[in-house]
Amino acid sequence: MKEKIELNSEAITLRKEFGEDANSPIDIFSLIHNNDDLTIVFYPMSSRVSGVCIRDGKNKIIGVNSTSTYGRQRFTIAHELYHLFFHEDFKRVICSTDFESNKDPQEKEADMFASYFLAPYEALSYVIKNKLKKEKQQLELEDVIKIEQYFGMSRQAMLWRLVNDEYLTREKADTMKSRIITSAKRLGYDDTLYTPTPEDKQYATFGKYIKLAEKLKKQDVISQGRYEELLLNGFRGDIVYGLDAEEEEVYD
Repeated sequence: MKEKIELNSEAITLRKEFGEDANSPIDIFSLIHNNDDLTIVFYPMSSRVSGVCIRDGKNKIIGVNSTSTYGRQRFTIAHELYHLFFHEDFKRVICSTDFESNKDPQEKEADMFASYFLAPYEALSYVIKNKLKKEKQQLELEDVIKIEQYFGMSRQAMLWRLVNDEYLTREKADTMKSRIITSAKRLGYDDTLYTPTPEDKQYATFGKYIKLAEKLKKQDVISQGRYEELLLNGFRGDIVYGLDAEEEEVYD
């Protein structure tokens, strides 16, 4: 298995390839949507599955469990990016939600990479030492909430990382695994990071698949009917039927 320092370096390298620096929080959804080679599919999956990754030639597809929380979805995308860009010789990988299970080395690497991609080692260290004015083993629940909100990570992912980097003991981290939304709200945060995608938006496809369908229609390679069929297969009835037309007319 790769060392943490190597995985952190790979995470920073990929951030830079996507036009991001090595320190700031990132909008991983925008990053994915603006990549011409990726298709991302949001779909309700088993609670034991965080996502799936498929690579077939030049086609790269990330499937995200849309019933997981927003913070976990961000982590899942980062996890799958590791498979797509650093994991050789695979066609499909199904990824578990559990950090502590006996995963194979590449799954463990992908988890650690994802954590560093969202919160690079130096960036996390800077926030803790310079913004929170804390040292290792000094973090309290309020600090953890501030860190996870800053980097956009789920409580499970954040605690796992802080234990791995020895900022928290496992015993203390265990006391922070309940009343997650309530504790965040008491510090003035909303619950977006800790809730799943609304049910009416849990099926959706973005990225290369949609762009290719549009390209084929414009080039008259496919009929209007086939174009609409492709979009519907990708759960994009909003495009076919103009379901968001009224919202699109807002100009401010």
